[in-house]
Amino acid sequence: MKKLILALAIAATSLGAKAEDIVDTAIAAGSFKTLVTAVKAAGLVDTLKGPGPFTVFAPNDEAFAKLPKATLDGLLADKAKLAAVLTYHVVPGKVMAKDVKAGNVKTVQGSTLAITTKDGVKVNNANVIKTDIATSNGVIHVIDTVVMPK
Repeated sequence: MKKLILALAIAATSLGAKAEDIVDTAIAAGSFKTLVTAVKAAGLVDTLKGPGPFTVFAPNDEAFAKLPKATLDGLLADKAKLAAVLTYHVVPGKVMAKDVKAGNVKTVQGSTLAITTKDGVKVNNANVIKTDIATSNGVIHVIDTVVMPK
């Protein structure tokens, strides 16, 4: 009887728990305040709330804090450049950690990111510090550095 009640409780929880999209998930996490501000400033909210699927290598607030203030202020003031930097962190499709392979992957921005898997996963010079944050339209992997397109 206890197993049946537990199974029903789990089923009810999973039915009621609808995953949020990338933007709402980032907002709810609380550690992506700068990223969310940048996404809004770049006019990318509707895109990242769209059907996707997307894989986002999301710099956390500590990653943005590593940028010189003048660099961040400059990006926030230049919508086109900001959009290019942000879309450089996004790959089409939903790539879970178990499916990551070393090599170059094309970003939504158009350039490529170099993925390495020796001694942990790296995206260009950024370490992936948390993986597989599932969303309704893709997945977020947290990185510790903002990566810049060439």
